[in-house]
Amino acid sequence: MLVTVNVAVLLAVIILVRLRRRTQARSRSDEQLTVVIVLVFGILIAPTAFGQGLLHAVGQLAGGLSQSGR
Repeated sequence: MLVTVNVAVLLAVIILVRLRRRTQARSRSDEQLTVVIVLVFGILIAPTAFGQGLLHAVGQLAGGLSQSGR
């Protein structure tokens, strides 16, 4: 039996676990590692259909907010 793990899903789980910890317990290097993990996650998910849909939704939200500010 062959089990495959999607790296993006694994990183999403790691991000959720890291962000659930208390803020006071984090060191500067720990926060920097979290930022790097989130950036790698973003790079991995960007070319997927889910990533493109998310980009489109965020773009529409930003466009709507900029229109309402005029």
